[in-house]
Amino acid sequence: MNNPAYEHKMKWFARLGYGARGLIYTIVGGLSLLSAIGAGGDTVDSRGAIQKVLQQPLGNTMLVILVAGLLGYVGWRLIQAIKDTDKHGTSIKGLAVRGGLFISAATHAVLAYYATTLLFASGSSGGGSEAGKSFIASTPGQIFLMLAGLAVIGAGAAHIIKGFKARFEKYMEIPAKQTSWVRPLCQFGLIARGAVWLLIGWFMIRSALWAQSGDIAGMGEALDTLATSPYGTWLLGIAAAGLFAFGLYSFLEAAYRRINA
Repeated sequence: MNNPAYEHKMKWFARLGYGARGLIYTIVGGLSLLSAIGAGGDTVDSRGAIQKVLQQPLGNTMLVILVAGLLGYVGWRLIQAIKDTDKHGTSIKGLAVRGGLFISAATHAVLAYYATTLLFASGSSGGGSEAGKSFIASTPGQIFLMLAGLAVIGAGAAHIIKGFKARFEKYMEIPAKQTSWVRPLCQFGLIARGAVWLLIGWFMIRSALWAQSGDIAGMGEALDTLATSPYGTWLLGIAAAGLFAFGLYSFLEAAYRRINA
């Protein structure tokens, strides 16, 4: 039986979640873009973006809203994966997409937990980090990291394809008069995020192959790698602008995403 009150709340939290994701990526992309053009800023990952939120005026209040948004996004991703709200089906491709949605829920749950630890000023303990490094250095850990890296590469490739083919449009109700600028913006953001994820996935596989548990890289390290490569300023600038565009795409999803809770 449908529960209108539940559906209304879930839609509200899902949109807040898309907005939370948008905030994180606009901070990551914006700071990296400033770094690329030499106007200050630095390359950060999602956790670094959350720290930047906390450092702002009313940072604690903003972080509470961000945590609520991330939790709403986690709930929505789980509903998408389990209830198959976008009708991906049970084919191999459909199950892969739904598995990616579940992984997205898990990664954003980790971000929500991290933001919560900052709120309570507990931070992350060094012991937990050392335990994680010890696990990755073991054979099961290397296998897990290898599979995770392949999954990230798969997700990155899916983002690039989704961007090129503008597949996001069938899940959004974009006003016709705004399509001319919304479509290329969303395509650019998706392709850029996919390219960065390909690089992160390779870092994870490399760490697994050589058991470099201390060298596991994330988004910040991927952007640093672009910055130090040939034509680094241009590559970092393009990637940063793309991640900023992905943040705007997330805000557009908050406004126009078709949400069937």
